[in-house]
Amino acid sequence: MTELPSLAEVVSDHKVSRGVALRAFSVLRQEGLAEPAPGERWRVVRPGAPVDRRPLDQRIADVITADGLEVGEAFPSALVLAKRFGVSRPTVTKALEKLETAGVLAGGGQGKVRTVRAVPTRKERS
Repeated sequence: MTELPSLAEVVSDHKVSRGVALRAFSVLRQEGLAEPAPGERWRVVRPGAPVDRRPLDQRIADVITADGLEVGEAFPSALVLAKRFGVSRPTVTKALEKLETAGVLAGGGQGKVRTVRAVPTRKERS
């Protein structure tokens, strides 16, 4: 498991209060076993395993170079990206909106294909 269950799932599955669940997550963090990921669920920390702690929009921007996409080409859908990064579609949609605002992607919206508008430079990706 790389992601922990949500707080609501812990409360429901283990029949504990929200406070107890929060304390459990806090202990996992203090022990260095898990950490919160911005815009995502808590994730397990594996010693020695590299963890990309950059915001999701920056990691999604790297898809352009990783997949060899050129300006004008179709960008993967929110659903595909959600599966690829292990996050929810609404979380991916927010990150994609940031990339559209930054001028990296064009188009988008329900039923529309997003396209690559600009290939991010190294400075934009870091």
